[in-house]
Amino acid sequence: MAMLEVKDLEVFYGVIQAIKGVSFQVNEGEVIALIGANGAGKTTILQTITGMIPAHKGSILFEGKEITKIAGHKIVPMGMAHVPEGRRVFSQLSVLDNLKLGAYTRKDKAEIQETLRMVYKRFPRLEERRNQIAGTLSGGEQQMLAMGRALMSKPRIVLMDEPSMGLSPILVSEIFDIIKEISAGGTTVLLVEQNARKALSIADRAYVLETGNIVLEGKAEELLNDESIKKAYLGE
Repeated sequence: MAMLEVKDLEVFYGVIQAIKGVSFQVNEGEVIALIGANGAGKTTILQTITGMIPAHKGSILFEGKEITKIAGHKIVPMGMAHVPEGRRVFSQLSVLDNLKLGAYTRKDKAEIQETLRMVYKRFPRLEERRNQIAGTLSGGEQQMLAMGRALMSKPRIVLMDEPSMGLSPILVSEIFDIIKEISAGGTTVLLVEQNARKALSIADRAYVLETGNIVLEGKAEELLNDESIKKAYLGE
């Protein structure tokens, strides 16, 4: 059984159809990349899965349970976390307070502290800057904070939206190394990313989205060597 299954999903913004009957699945332990040009509908899909945008038609199953009409704040304690596009850190709060907010659905303080230690181990800079106001962090540090905040809920799957956006090449490589570590630690990852080459280099499988439709799917390694993908998304 797939951990996450999206079936015949349709999403509208007013009269404009953004998602046109999309179906895909994410199996436990996989890194799945969703790639496509700006405006293809990638972010819309993530926001619909996490209850931020209502689905017009179709169904979303998480670990066999229908979540299509469940509110976003109720999806988090089920084991799903979302790292949104643009980071969306709480800019007036400290790094530590941002991280604590990521664990708001959890009750066991000892377990929360253990997760915090794990996050600090994965993101040493966050521990160094734990008392710093989040809005004063660099773009790369804010991305790390957004990822660390998501991990504080102890999710079984993390949905990441454009984690490399606006970052220098060195930081992009660092962020993708961290995504690989998160996956290696047992967390499933659904990755939306405009940097198709980087996304395909760490993914197990990928889906290509064009104007609200999935037009291609397959093993990431195969898509990385696909001539049409190279021309359209890899600049070759």
